[in-house]
Amino acid sequence: MWFDRDLARQLGRPSLPVRVLVGPRQCGKSTLIAHLKPDAAWLSLDDIQVRLRAQDDPALLLETSGASGRRPIVLDEAAYAPNLFSEVKRRVDLARRRGDPEPEFWITGSNRLLLDREVRESLAGRASYFFLHTLGVSELGQAASLADWLFRGGFPELYVRRELDVARYFEDYVRTFVEKDIAATAGVEKLHEFHRTLGLLAARTGAILDAAEIGRLAGVKGQTVSGWLDLLEQNALAFRLEPYHANLSKRVVRRPKIYFLDAGFAAHLQGWRSAEPLLVSPQAGLLFETLVLGELVRLQDHRGMPLKLSFWRTKEGEEMDFLVELTARGQSRWLGIEAKLAIQQVQPAPIPNSLTRELPELRHVWILTPGGSESQLSKSCWQMPITQLTRRLEEWAGS
Repeated sequence: MWFDRDLARQLGRPSLPVRVLVGPRQCGKSTLIAHLKPDAAWLSLDDIQVRLRAQDDPALLLETSGASGRRPIVLDEAAYAPNLFSEVKRRVDLARRRGDPEPEFWITGSNRLLLDREVRESLAGRASYFFLHTLGVSELGQAASLADWLFRGGFPELYVRRELDVARYFEDYVRTFVEKDIAATAGVEKLHEFHRTLGLLAARTGAILDAAEIGRLAGVKGQTVSGWLDLLEQNALAFRLEPYHANLSKRVVRRPKIYFLDAGFAAHLQGWRSAEPLLVSPQAGLLFETLVLGELVRLQDHRGMPLKLSFWRTKEGEEMDFLVELTARGQSRWLGIEAKLAIQQVQPAPIPNSLTRELPELRHVWILTPGGSESQLSKSCWQMPITQLTRRLEEWAGS
């Protein structure tokens, strides 16, 4: 089964000679490149023998792998062989000095901590970054339902092989990627507390972040929680959504909200092992809101839409789930978005008075629902199924 990836359009555009494709493990990076570049020479640094050869003699490895010709060359999980980066730099620079066509390198990586360091040191001015997330609603299309979105999330393997046990898949994912690749590389020693923090953060997806409270419950300092959250953000597993505030009003909540970028992964960390009880639980609403945030981030990273995301909440309880600022042709436009886990009898969402005073440019609100049809609920408010979000935002951006 093949899913058309929205990022493919961005990857097909002109860029610097080294394309760096980053994203969490098993989100589909290698599959996407193999689809786009079927003739590429391929080196997987997950292979210990290839890794050792890359460290000992990277020039010989590239020469014997097809890099001497015009074929694209893929260095999969290249951060595990740091010596490769200086050799890639040498080859790009040599082609530029000679006036030859630049070699085409594709570098993938799941561990941003390792990859960023090597790219900064060796490939500045030679590499373009691209970010791939797990499958979004628009990419899954008819292959997924609400239960899939919230329970399976967007990991391609869980759709290609539906017979897989979802809970077991995510348990393995935590052990192999989150604990081994991320935590171990960053020197996290308190794995039990780290794992507990993951669950506490997931239980609060869509909520205001209180690192001190989470730290107290996990048995670590709030500062430690913030550092671990930095790791999750850096590796595209979590996202801190900052509040909108144009002035220093004391009425506006100042702390960010925390979201996971894959609703299914968040549901697993919350402890759900089947979809049916999840869908009727109190957590389902915030997981759907998590799904909406993930779609907005994917529009930024996969389709290159110039969106700036924030939220609005006052200490008196006035709020808007998401504020979307679109900058085009030197002008900013604003849209409010509410996530609602309902289809029928959805009521219009008025723009809070406090937000109208702060941001008079905001005139429209979309209420995103898991299904149904698009309808106008009031002069300024529309109900819209989440499956139409990508199309409608692109239309809005082009209007």
